[in-house]
Amino acid sequence: MLAGRRVVLGVTGGIAAYKAVEVCRRLVDLGAHVVPVMTEDATRFVGEVTLSALASEPVQRSLWREQDPIPHTALGQQADLVVVVPATARFLGTYAAGISDGLLAATVLATRAPVVVCPAMHTEMWEHPAVQENLATLRRRGVHVVEPGSGRLAGGDVGTGRLADPVDIVAAVTARLARSGGADLAGVTVVVSAGGTREAIDPVRFITNRSSGKQGHAIADAAAARGADVVLVTTVARPVPAGATVVRVDTAAEMADAVLAAAEHADVVVMAAAVADFRPAVAAPVKLRKTDGPPQLVLEPTVDILAELGRRRRPGQVLVGFAAETGDPEERALQKLRSKGADLVVANDVAAPGSGFDGDTNAVTIYGADGRRTVVGLSSKGEVAGAVLDRVVACRAARGPDDVTPPTRSDP
Repeated sequence: MLAGRRVVLGVTGGIAAYKAVEVCRRLVDLGAHVVPVMTEDATRFVGEVTLSALASEPVQRSLWREQDPIPHTALGQQADLVVVVPATARFLGTYAAGISDGLLAATVLATRAPVVVCPAMHTEMWEHPAVQENLATLRRRGVHVVEPGSGRLAGGDVGTGRLADPVDIVAAVTARLARSGGADLAGVTVVVSAGGTREAIDPVRFITNRSSGKQGHAIADAAAARGADVVLVTTVARPVPAGATVVRVDTAAEMADAVLAAAEHADVVVMAAAVADFRPAVAAPVKLRKTDGPPQLVLEPTVDILAELGRRRRPGQVLVGFAAETGDPEERALQKLRSKGADLVVANDVAAPGSGFDGDTNAVTIYGADGRRTVVGLSSKGEVAGAVLDRVVACRAARGPDDVTPPTRSDP
C-alpha cells in the first residue's frame, strides 16, 4: 500500500516511544521506506539499535553530520510524509513556535510534506491550555493530529493522553499519503452511514446492537483523505474528518431519512451502519418498572435502507452495503448483493477473532455485482476502508459517470 513512499518517523522523549517501534514495523511491512529520527531524550526510552534494525535506514539524531552538512533540509525535501510518535508537549510547543532546537524540529520546519503528530502525555499536560493552543495552531497550519486515547498512563494513572494505537497511527499515515499522492475521489460526493441505531422501549431502555461505528468512520476518514466531499450520517460520538458534513441520528427511521435525503445528490453511498431490523411498535411513554412484570414487546420491521437506496439510485451512483454475519457470511452477502441492487457488499464474520464489533481490526471479503471478490485479511479498519474505496473507484471507472444501468436486482 505504501510502496516507494518515504516516511520520516520522528521519535521524541516520552514513555510511549516504545510504541514507535511497532509503528515502524507496520510501515515497513506496508512497503514504506522509513527513515527514523530520534531526539536525544528519545534514546532514554527506546534503543537506537532497535529502530535502526527495523527501519529502512539507520537512526539519525544530529544536525551536525560530516557527510551531510544540512541533514534536516535533505530529510524534509525527500520525505513524502513526516510522522512524530510520540509527540510530547515539549515538541508540540517547539514546533508551534517555529523553534529549531534539534534535527527533528528542524526537519518538520524544513519540509513541505504532510506532517502527522501523535501526542502522548499525562492528562494534566494534555488538558493544559498552552498545549491545546499549540495544537490548535498546528491544526490551522495543516498538521494532522492523531488524538490520544484514554487508558492507563505511566505511573499507574488513568486518563486521557495515552498514545493512539499503532494501527490507527498507520491508518492516519496511509490516509494522508493517499491524499497527497493523488485525490482519486476529488469532487465526488460520498455518503457514509456509521454506528448502531437505538430503538426505544421506553424513555430509558432501547434495543440496539454492538456496533461502535469505527469502520464507518474509518471509511469517511479515508474518503475525505482521497478528496471526496463526505456526508457522514452517524449515531456515535467519534472524531470526524475535517470539512465533512455530519448528521447525528439515533433511530433507524432517523437514519433512513438522513441517508435517503443525502443520497439524492451523492455519487457514492456506503451503508456501513448497523441498522436495527425491528423496533417496538409502541414505545412506553414512561419508564417501565420491574414490578409491572416483563413488558410484552410487539416488534415491527424498520425501513430497509439499502433496498430503498437500490430502488432510488441515481444514474452512475455506486452503492455499497455491509453484511455483518456469524459463521460463513458468503451466502448471505451474495443474496444481499442480488436482492438490494448494490454494486458491492462488504461481508465479515463478527464472531471471528479480531473481526468483531468495537475492535480496531477487521477481516472482510468484498463481493461485487461484476463477480469479482476481494479478500482483505485481518487488518486495521483504516486499511479495510482503503480496500473498499479502491473497489468503489474501480466501479466508477468501469461504469462511467453517465452509465444509467444499475446492477441486476431480484426480489428478496
